[in-house]
Amino acid sequence: MEEIVNVFPNALRPLCRAGFGRGMETEEIRLRTGRPVMVLGSRGEYFWNQGEAKLQDAREGGYVWQESDMKETLSRMSRYSMYALEEELRHGFFTIQGGHRIGVAGRTVCEEGKVLSFRNISGLNIRVSRQKKGCARELLPWLVCGDGIFNTLLLSPPGVGKTTMLRDCIRLLSEGSSALPGRKVGVVDERSEIAASFLGVPQNDLGHRTDVLDNCPKAEGMRLLLRSMSPQVIAVDELGGREDFLAVEEALHCGCQIIGTMHARDAGELQEKIYLTDWLAKGFFGRFVFLALGKNGERGFSVYDGGMHRLC
Repeated sequence: MEEIVNVFPNALRPLCRAGFGRGMETEEIRLRTGRPVMVLGSRGEYFWNQGEAKLQDAREGGYVWQESDMKETLSRMSRYSMYALEEELRHGFFTIQGGHRIGVAGRTVCEEGKVLSFRNISGLNIRVSRQKKGCARELLPWLVCGDGIFNTLLLSPPGVGKTTMLRDCIRLLSEGSSALPGRKVGVVDERSEIAASFLGVPQNDLGHRTDVLDNCPKAEGMRLLLRSMSPQVIAVDELGGREDFLAVEEALHCGCQIIGTMHARDAGELQEKIYLTDWLAKGFFGRFVFLALGKNGERGFSVYDGGMHRLC
C-alpha cells in the first residue's frame, strides 16, 4: 500500500504504514481537518498515536489532522496539479495510483444545481483498493452458462466489496478454466478502480485476454469496445445513469455478455430501480448476486436467477 503511504507528509508516513500491519485489513482512512485521523477495517475503528507511531482504540490523544497536512497531502495526491482533478472532483471523488478512491467533502461550487468543483476541501476518505485473487472462485460456477456466462449484476450497499469481486470475476473469466474457456473481456474502468491503470497500463492482474478503457465514461466506453475490440464479455462498475442502461442494452443486442455492479441492498430495493423494471420483464439478466458482510467482517453472497428465485 505504498501508493497510499507516499501521499502523506514525510513525518506522518510511519503512522499511515502502521495502519497496514499484519491482520489489520484497513478499508478506509478518514482525514478530517481539526479531528483525529480515523482508520476503519475488518477489526473495527482505530486512531493514530503519533508518539508511538501505532494505532490505538481510543480517540483521545489521537493525531489531529491539520490544515497544512491536508494541503500537502492533496498536492501529492494530485501530483501538484489540482486542476487536473477538476473533472473527477465534480463527482465527489478521484482515484490515485493503485486504484484507491479518494472521497471528498467540503465547500462546493455549484451552477444550476450541479457541482462544478470544490473550493475548500475539509475531509478526505481514502478507500483502500485490494486485489484479492480467488475471492470469486466459489461464485463463478453459478455464473456459467454453456461456454459463456449469464448476464450478471453484482449488488450490495457501498463498501461491501462489489468492485473487488468484479475484479476477480474478470480475471477468472479472462484466464479460463477446465469448466469455462477463457473469454475476451472488455473493461470500462471509468474511475480507474478496477484495473488501477498507470499511464494506461493495468497494475492489477485482470487476465491475459482483457482489454481496458481507463478513465472513460461507461456508456461511451461500452460502445467503443463493441466497435473496436470484439469483446465476448463487457465488465462495468457501478451502473446507474440512463445512458449506462441504454449502452448495456446495445451490448446485449450485439450478443455480448455483461457483468456489472450496482448499488442495491436486497431484491426488494433492486426491483424499485426504474430502469431495471424493463430488464426484469424481458429477462435480460440471468444472475443477480447480492454481497453481504457477516458479523465478523467476512463476505458472503447469495445468487438469484433472472426470475428473482434464490439459487443459493
